[in-house]
Amino acid sequence: MKRGGVINAALAGALARLGHTDELLICDSGMPLPAGVEVVDLAFVAGIPSFADVLDGILAEIVVEGATAAEEVRAGNPGCDALLGERLPALAYVPHERLKELSAASRLVVRTGEAHPYANVILRCGVAF
Repeated sequence: MKRGGVINAALAGALARLGHTDELLICDSGMPLPAGVEVVDLAFVAGIPSFADVLDGILAEIVVEGATAAEEVRAGNPGCDALLGERLPALAYVPHERLKELSAASRLVVRTGEAHPYANVILRCGVAF
């Protein structure tokens, strides 16, 4: 049994399979899930697990070289925007509809129990060396 870090078996395995430039979407419970993409659904009840908890857990496991969020998060969910800006300083913004289109290229989707709008981000994997 793992001592720490991500202990969800499906998520730990999916993260281990990601390579350089692969993208993953961390999303709230309302984001449409793209067809044909591996999904690890962590949602338990509304708000659990939170977007912040899942983001922090994943950021502790992978190297990120880029990130994209919906520009609507700035006005629609300023708390999430502040969190993203703090954790991902080179964050890029696109319209929410474009984010949904971009999510189709993700190799992995991690669905949280978050029940606030625009709590979604696409992360592009980097390398540790």
